[in-house]
Amino acid sequence: MENQARSVAFYTLGCKLNFSETSTIGRMFEKKGYRKVEFHEKADIYIINTCSVTDNADKKCRKVVREARALSPNAYICIIGCYAQLKPKEISEIPGVDAVLGAAEKFRLLELLDGFRRTEEVQVLASEVKEANTFQHAFSINDRTRTFLKVQDGCNYHCTFCTIPLARGKSRSDRIANIIASAQEIAQTDVKEVVLTGVNIGDFGIVDGKRVERFADLVAALDEVEGLDRIRISSIEPNLLSNDIIAFVAQSKRFVPHFHIPLQSGSNKILRLMRRRYLRELYVDRVQKIKELMPHCCIGVDVIVGFPGETEEDFLDTYQFLNELPISYLHVFTYSERANTPAAEMGAVVPKKERSRRSKMLRILSEKKKRQFYEENVGAEGIVLFEEDIENGQMHGFTENYVRVTAKYDPLLINELKPVKLTQINDQGLMEVEEPEMVYETH
Repeated sequence: MENQARSVAFYTLGCKLNFSETSTIGRMFEKKGYRKVEFHEKADIYIINTCSVTDNADKKCRKVVREARALSPNAYICIIGCYAQLKPKEISEIPGVDAVLGAAEKFRLLELLDGFRRTEEVQVLASEVKEANTFQHAFSINDRTRTFLKVQDGCNYHCTFCTIPLARGKSRSDRIANIIASAQEIAQTDVKEVVLTGVNIGDFGIVDGKRVERFADLVAALDEVEGLDRIRISSIEPNLLSNDIIAFVAQSKRFVPHFHIPLQSGSNKILRLMRRRYLRELYVDRVQKIKELMPHCCIGVDVIVGFPGETEEDFLDTYQFLNELPISYLHVFTYSERANTPAAEMGAVVPKKERSRRSKMLRILSEKKKRQFYEENVGAEGIVLFEEDIENGQMHGFTENYVRVTAKYDPLLINELKPVKLTQINDQGLMEVEEPEMVYETH
């Protein structure tokens, strides 16, 4: 085939959803005869999948483009992803960029870019986000020990700080039958863990603008897929994490005891300003229910500090709220203004120095919470999925309840689920395990 000599490399910024989509686009290239190479290698084409959630999207994009151009001066460089949808013109002005594709176009890039031939004009193919109205199934494979399986896209929530509805469009999903087919395909590989991902996965079930299925039904159906060892739910909104789902996971064959539940603020005043769909009382209820049914469950929390109008009293309210909850770790985000969001127009701006101070306080609290959770697990038995993550003769992996362990490197353990006893926490904050007993074959 004419494309067999042409190589393509990918770089992904952002979330698990982006990883699942990059991997799927990569397989589309391979089916057309392109040769996939690592990003640090010289390639004919570079595809950069961008994010808009974290700070410095522009700076990160420019840096990756510069690196690609340095590796291969004549390569074709294409930018896709959330940042490409939000700021296509801005990206088109980055030196070295050849094409920018929006949310509705990124899965059609092989068709739209016509052989990836460089031209004097940058190709900008980014229609309005309302055109991104169909669900494109995706899952990652051969990239990591675990697979990210996309089950939902877009969001109908309009939190005042968030650009995701502007970047990905309205909430939409695949049908359960199609997701089960993908899961069965994954089960035929040597993947041991599947992570369900999306923008707002608890809102699963909307097809063509109408709700036709429920996330709880998807969870129950996936639990029956033979050949899948572990399934992990990624971030899910507290108001959509029903008691039914919690109870099901508690007795599930395949779903692991680990939830990541965005809080964003422990102050009801700030939650209302953020236009979140719950108050702190509901969050407490969800955490209590999880711990009642799964005392060993890991609970991660997203929190934003420095939102407009957040006083010192509001922040301390959040700090104390989190300190008293039996949670396991925090993902702390320092609020940053996003164009075209209501929050960017609000008054009572928190100075950046103060935002940084509050972030630091919560990151210290996160370390304390994580340490406490790990200490609760010392002496317990767990099943670890070991990864290709080797450092100084040690390998790493995670238990089903997301305790990161370290053990002496053994190539036979990579991508294997191994029962272990958790013994102590080392100086790096990792859990050490009892050396597995040698098993001798008898003849």
